[in-house]
Amino acid sequence: MASLKTMSDNAAYRKHYRETHIGSAYLGQAHLAFAVIFSLGGIAFCISRLESVQPLEWLTIPLAFLYANLVEYAGHRWVMHRKVPGLGLVYRRHAGQHHRFFTDQHMALEGWRDCKVVLFPAILMIFFFGAFAAPLGLLLAWFATANVAWLFVIVALGYYLNYELLHLAYHLPDGSAVQRLPFLKRLRRLHHAHHRADLMAHANFNITYPIGDWLFGTKR
Repeated sequence: MASLKTMSDNAAYRKHYRETHIGSAYLGQAHLAFAVIFSLGGIAFCISRLESVQPLEWLTIPLAFLYANLVEYAGHRWVMHRKVPGLGLVYRRHAGQHHRFFTDQHMALEGWRDCKVVLFPAILMIFFFGAFAAPLGLLLAWFATANVAWLFVIVALGYYLNYELLHLAYHLPDGSAVQRLPFLKRLRRLHHAHHRADLMAHANFNITYPIGDWLFGTKR
Protein backbone atom coordinates (compact mmCIF):
# COMPACT_ATOMS: atom_id res chain seq x y z
CA MET A 1 0.00 0.00 0.00
CA ALA A 2 2.82 2.41 0.86
CA SER A 3 4.39 1.67 -2.53
CA LEU A 4 1.12 2.42 -4.31
CA LYS A 5 0.74 5.70 -2.40
CA THR A 6 4.31 6.69 -3.33
CA MET A 7 3.55 6.00 -6.98
CA SER A 8 0.35 8.02 -6.75
CA ASP A 9 2.08 10.95 -5.02
CA ASN A 10 4.87 11.00 -7.58
CA ALA A 11 2.46 10.85 -10.51
CA ALA A 12 0.45 13.71 -9.02
CA TYR A 13 3.55 15.85 -8.47
CA ARG A 14 4.82 15.17 -11.99
CA LYS A 15 1.46 16.19 -13.44
CA HIS A 16 1.42 19.36 -11.31
CA TYR A 17 5.02 20.26 -12.24
CA ARG A 18 4.40 19.82 -15.96
CA GLU A 19 1.29 21.99 -15.79
CA THR A 20 2.88 24.79 -13.74
CA HIS A 21 6.58 24.82 -14.73
CA ILE A 22 6.85 23.56 -18.31
CA GLY A 23 5.49 26.00 -20.88
CA SER A 24 3.65 24.80 -23.95
CA ALA A 25 6.47 26.04 -26.20
CA TYR A 26 9.22 24.17 -24.31
CA LEU A 27 11.15 21.60 -26.37
CA GLY A 28 13.53 19.27 -24.56
CA GLN A 29 15.40 18.59 -27.79
CA ALA A 30 16.07 22.32 -28.24
CA HIS A 31 17.19 22.66 -24.60
CA LEU A 32 19.67 19.81 -25.02
CA ALA A 33 20.83 21.15 -28.39
CA PHE A 34 21.53 24.56 -26.83
CA ALA A 35 23.67 22.97 -24.10
CA VAL A 36 25.65 20.98 -26.69
CA ILE A 37 26.10 23.87 -29.14
CA PHE A 38 26.95 26.38 -26.39
CA SER A 39 29.61 24.05 -24.96
CA LEU A 40 31.13 22.73 -28.19
CA GLY A 41 31.06 26.17 -29.79
CA GLY A 42 32.91 27.64 -26.82
CA ILE A 43 35.42 24.79 -26.83
CA ALA A 44 36.08 25.21 -30.56
CA PHE A 45 36.65 28.94 -30.11
CA CYS A 46 39.06 28.41 -27.20
CA ILE A 47 41.00 25.77 -29.15
CA SER A 48 41.39 28.25 -31.99
CA ARG A 49 43.06 30.68 -29.57
CA LEU A 50 45.77 28.27 -28.37
CA GLU A 51 49.29 29.00 -29.58
CA SER A 52 52.33 26.75 -29.15
CA VAL A 53 51.19 25.18 -25.89
CA GLN A 54 54.15 24.32 -23.66
CA PRO A 55 54.44 20.99 -21.78
CA LEU A 56 53.75 22.54 -18.37
CA GLU A 57 50.70 24.36 -19.70
CA TRP A 58 49.08 21.01 -20.57
CA LEU A 59 48.96 20.29 -16.83
CA THR A 60 46.08 22.75 -16.76
CA ILE A 61 43.81 20.00 -18.09
CA PRO A 62 44.05 17.48 -15.20
CA LEU A 63 44.21 20.26 -12.60
CA ALA A 64 41.16 22.02 -14.03
CA PHE A 65 39.33 18.68 -14.23
CA LEU A 66 39.99 18.01 -10.54
CA TYR A 67 38.94 21.57 -9.68
CA ALA A 68 35.70 21.17 -11.65
CA ASN A 69 34.96 17.86 -9.94
CA LEU A 70 35.37 19.42 -6.50
CA VAL A 71 33.26 22.44 -7.47
CA GLU A 72 30.57 20.04 -8.68
CA TYR A 73 30.75 18.17 -5.38
CA ALA A 74 30.69 21.31 -3.22
CA GLY A 75 27.89 22.94 -5.20
CA HIS A 76 25.73 19.83 -5.05
CA ARG A 77 26.38 19.09 -1.38
CA TRP A 78 26.37 22.56 0.16
CA VAL A 79 24.21 24.62 -2.21
CA MET A 80 21.71 22.25 -3.84
CA HIS A 81 21.03 20.38 -0.60
CA ARG A 82 21.47 23.22 1.91
CA LYS A 83 19.63 26.51 2.27
CA VAL A 84 22.28 29.14 1.52
CA PRO A 85 21.26 32.83 1.77
CA GLY A 86 20.88 34.27 -1.72
CA LEU A 87 20.89 30.86 -3.40
CA GLY A 88 17.49 29.64 -2.30
CA LEU A 89 16.30 29.31 -5.91
CA VAL A 90 18.99 26.70 -6.62
CA TYR A 91 18.05 24.76 -3.48
CA ARG A 92 14.32 24.85 -4.26
CA ARG A 93 14.83 23.82 -7.87
CA HIS A 94 17.03 20.87 -6.95
CA ALA A 95 15.99 19.53 -3.54
CA GLY A 96 12.42 20.77 -3.77
CA GLN A 97 11.63 19.94 -7.40
CA HIS A 98 14.18 17.62 -9.00
CA HIS A 99 14.17 15.19 -6.06
CA ARG A 100 10.37 15.18 -5.87
CA PHE A 101 10.03 14.60 -9.59
CA PHE A 102 12.69 11.87 -9.63
CA THR A 103 12.68 9.53 -6.63
CA ASP A 104 14.65 6.31 -6.26
CA GLN A 105 11.46 4.49 -7.29
CA HIS A 106 10.72 6.78 -10.24
CA MET A 107 13.99 7.78 -11.90
CA ALA A 108 13.03 7.82 -15.56
CA LEU A 109 11.99 10.60 -17.88
CA GLU A 110 8.61 10.06 -19.51
CA GLY A 111 9.27 12.21 -22.54
CA TRP A 112 11.48 14.96 -23.93
CA ARG A 113 9.60 17.66 -22.01
CA ASP A 114 10.85 16.18 -18.74
CA CYS A 115 14.35 17.39 -19.72
CA LYS A 116 13.25 20.64 -18.07
CA VAL A 117 13.69 18.92 -14.68
CA VAL A 118 17.17 17.56 -15.50
CA LEU A 119 19.08 20.12 -17.57
CA PHE A 120 20.26 23.45 -16.19
CA PRO A 121 18.13 26.36 -17.45
CA ALA A 122 19.90 28.15 -20.31
CA ILE A 123 20.01 31.42 -18.39
CA LEU A 124 21.60 29.70 -15.38
CA MET A 125 24.14 28.06 -17.65
CA ILE A 126 25.20 31.42 -19.07
CA PHE A 127 25.21 32.99 -15.59
CA PHE A 128 27.52 30.37 -14.11
CA PHE A 129 29.87 30.61 -17.07
CA GLY A 130 29.97 34.40 -16.83
CA ALA A 131 30.21 34.50 -13.04
CA PHE A 132 32.73 31.71 -12.45
CA ALA A 133 34.53 30.26 -15.49
CA ALA A 134 35.16 33.51 -17.36
CA PRO A 135 36.52 35.55 -14.39
CA LEU A 136 38.81 32.72 -13.31
CA GLY A 137 39.99 32.37 -16.89
CA LEU A 138 40.86 36.08 -16.92
CA LEU A 139 42.80 35.72 -13.67
CA LEU A 140 44.74 32.79 -15.10
CA ALA A 141 45.56 34.81 -18.22
CA TRP A 142 46.86 37.59 -15.96
CA PHE A 143 48.83 35.49 -13.49
CA ALA A 144 49.82 32.57 -15.75
CA THR A 145 49.52 32.53 -19.55
CA ALA A 146 46.81 32.93 -22.16
CA ASN A 147 47.14 29.24 -23.05
CA VAL A 148 46.49 28.24 -19.44
CA ALA A 149 43.38 30.42 -19.43
CA TRP A 150 42.04 28.97 -22.69
CA LEU A 151 42.74 25.41 -21.55
CA PHE A 152 40.91 26.09 -18.28
CA VAL A 153 37.82 27.35 -20.10
CA ILE A 154 37.96 24.36 -22.47
CA VAL A 155 37.91 21.98 -19.51
CA ALA A 156 35.16 23.98 -17.77
CA LEU A 157 32.90 23.83 -20.82
CA GLY A 158 33.73 20.19 -21.51
CA TYR A 159 33.08 19.24 -17.90
CA TYR A 160 29.76 21.07 -17.90
CA LEU A 161 28.63 19.25 -21.06
CA ASN A 162 29.82 15.93 -19.63
CA TYR A 163 27.79 16.68 -16.47
CA GLU A 164 24.62 17.39 -18.41
CA LEU A 165 24.90 14.35 -20.70
CA LEU A 166 25.68 11.93 -17.87
CA HIS A 167 22.89 13.30 -15.68
CA LEU A 168 20.44 13.00 -18.55
CA ALA A 169 21.59 9.43 -19.23
CA TYR A 170 20.96 8.44 -15.60
CA HIS A 171 17.33 9.50 -15.98
CA LEU A 172 16.63 7.73 -19.27
CA PRO A 173 14.12 4.87 -19.11
CA ASP A 174 15.42 1.45 -18.11
CA GLY A 175 16.70 -0.52 -21.06
CA SER A 176 17.99 2.48 -23.01
CA ALA A 177 20.97 1.49 -25.14
CA VAL A 178 23.31 4.01 -23.53
CA GLN A 179 22.67 2.51 -20.10
CA ARG A 180 24.24 -0.77 -21.17
CA LEU A 181 27.67 0.84 -21.17
CA PRO A 182 29.55 -0.75 -18.22
CA PHE A 183 30.98 2.49 -16.81
CA LEU A 184 27.58 4.18 -17.05
CA LYS A 185 25.90 1.37 -15.12
CA ARG A 186 28.21 1.96 -12.17
CA LEU A 187 27.78 5.73 -12.21
CA ARG A 188 24.01 5.43 -12.60
CA ARG A 189 23.84 3.12 -9.58
CA LEU A 190 25.56 5.79 -7.46
CA HIS A 191 23.16 8.49 -8.65
CA HIS A 192 20.18 6.21 -8.19
CA ALA A 193 21.20 5.71 -4.55
CA HIS A 194 21.56 9.50 -4.14
CA HIS A 195 17.87 9.84 -4.96
CA ARG A 196 16.90 7.79 -1.92
CA ALA A 197 15.22 10.09 0.60
CA ASP A 198 17.52 8.93 3.40
CA LEU A 199 20.70 9.47 1.37
CA MET A 200 20.12 12.50 -0.84
CA ALA A 201 21.49 15.03 1.67
CA HIS A 202 24.30 12.77 2.86
CA ALA A 203 25.89 10.76 0.04
CA ASN A 204 26.90 10.48 -3.64
CA PHE A 205 27.09 14.18 -4.45
CA ASN A 206 29.24 13.82 -7.56
CA ILE A 207 27.02 13.56 -10.62
CA THR A 208 29.93 12.65 -12.87
CA TYR A 209 32.90 10.84 -11.33
CA PRO A 210 32.97 10.19 -7.54
CA ILE A 211 36.33 11.82 -6.84
CA GLY A 212 34.91 14.33 -4.36
CA ASP A 213 32.76 11.65 -2.73
CA TRP A 214 35.84 9.44 -2.34
CA LEU A 215 37.93 12.27 -0.85
CA PHE A 216 35.21 13.34 1.61
CA GLY A 217 34.01 9.85 2.48
CA THR A 218 30.47 10.27 1.14
CA LYS A 219 30.50 7.54 -1.53
CA ARG A 220 27.85 4.88 -0.87
